[in-house]
Amino acid sequence: MRVFIAGVDGYLGWSLAQYLAARGHEVAGCDLFLRRKWVEEIGSHSAIPIRPMEERLAAFQENFGRELIFGEGDLRNYDFVLEAFKSFQPEAIVHLGEMPSAPYSMIDVNHCVFTQTNNLVGTLNIIYAMKAACPQAHLVKLGTMGEYGTPNIDIPEGFFTIEYRGRTETLPFPRQAGSWYHQTKVHDSHNIMFACKTWGLRSTDIMQGVVFGTRIDEMGEDERLLTRFDFDECFGTVINRYCAEAVIGHPISPFGTGKHSRGFLPLRDSMQCLTIAINNPPKEGEYRIFNQFEEVYSIIELAEKVKKVGDEFELNVEIMNLENPRIEMEEHYYNPDHRHLLHLGYKPTHDVEQEMRIMIQDLIKYRDRIEEKRELLIPEVRWDGTRRKSRFLREVNR
Repeated sequence: MRVFIAGVDGYLGWSLAQYLAARGHEVAGCDLFLRRKWVEEIGSHSAIPIRPMEERLAAFQENFGRELIFGEGDLRNYDFVLEAFKSFQPEAIVHLGEMPSAPYSMIDVNHCVFTQTNNLVGTLNIIYAMKAACPQAHLVKLGTMGEYGTPNIDIPEGFFTIEYRGRTETLPFPRQAGSWYHQTKVHDSHNIMFACKTWGLRSTDIMQGVVFGTRIDEMGEDERLLTRFDFDECFGTVINRYCAEAVIGHPISPFGTGKHSRGFLPLRDSMQCLTIAINNPPKEGEYRIFNQFEEVYSIIELAEKVKKVGDEFELNVEIMNLENPRIEMEEHYYNPDHRHLLHLGYKPTHDVEQEMRIMIQDLIKYRDRIEEKRELLIPEVRWDGTRRKSRFLREVNR
C-alpha cells in the first residue's frame, strides 16, 4: 500500500515510516522540521540525538532496501499538499503533522493563535487536497483521548446512541478539551466528519492515549534510525519525563496528587494500532473513531512503576509531587472503551515495566544530555496565564 505520512520527521512519524516499510508498504512523507524548532525555542533538545534528514533517509534506504520519498514543506500551503498527493497518489494518508503540546499552546496568545492556525489550516488543506487528488484514499488522523476530558460517565468510541420520541439517534460524544491544543483536535474532528459526510471521504480518527518509549524493534542497532525523545515540560510526555528524571537522580514529579488517570500505550503499540487502522479502511463516506490505548493508569501509579524499575538500576529514585500547573480534575471517574482495535487484532503489550526498563537502559547512555537541560523538567507554563516554576509539594501517596 502507498502510505503518505504528514509529520514524518516526528516522534511517531519517523517510527511509523520504519514500521510500515518493514512490512512492505511504500512510504512517502513531508515535514517542515517545526518540532525541532519548537523544542529549540523553549531551550531544550531531544535526549536521543537525531540526525539531519539527509542522514535519516540514507539510513532508511540501507536498512529497508527501499526509498522513503520525502518532501520538505508546509501543510498550511495548499499547493504544496495538493502537489504531494497528486505525485504520490497515496492510498492512505496518516496525518501526524500538527503542533502536539498542550503546554506550548498555553504559553501566551501568540502560541495559542499559532497552534490553532497551524493545526486547523493544515488539516483543512489535507482534506481539500484529498478531495481533489485522491478522493478514494483513507485519512488516518491522529486525535487524542484528551478531546473527551474526564466526564463522570463511560466514554464510548466517539459516538453514543439515544432513544427519543421513538427514534434512534447516533451523536458524537461531547468533547471537553482541556487546552487550546486539545481544542484544535476537537475542531479537526468536526471538520473531518463534515468532509466525510459531504464529499464521501473516508477517515479514521485516532483518539490516542499518551505514548511512551524510546524505540521500536525495527530500528535495530543503527542509531541513525532512532526517533526523538523529548523530556521537557512542553513536549515530554509523562512516562518519558519520569524516566528522564530517574536517570539523572531528579525526583520523579507527578502533578498535584497524581490521582488523575489517563490511557497510555508504548510506542510499539502505537505503531501496531496505526498500522491496523491503515490496513482496515472504512467504507466510502464513513467517519469512524478508534480509542487507542493499552491501559488506564493513574499518574501516581506510573511514578511508582518508574521508581521500582529505577531501583533495579540502583538509581535510588524518589517521588516528590509538584504543584499542578494545569486546571484539571485530579480525582475523577475514567472508563473509556477501546474495543474496535482489539476486534481488528490489536495485541496489547501489557508489560509497562519492561518497556520502562528498555527506556531507562537507553537513556542512561544520554544522561549528560538530560542533565544539561535539568531545569526544564519543572514546569513554568501555567493554565492561569502566569509563568512561574511549580514548587515541590510534600511527598504524598508513598
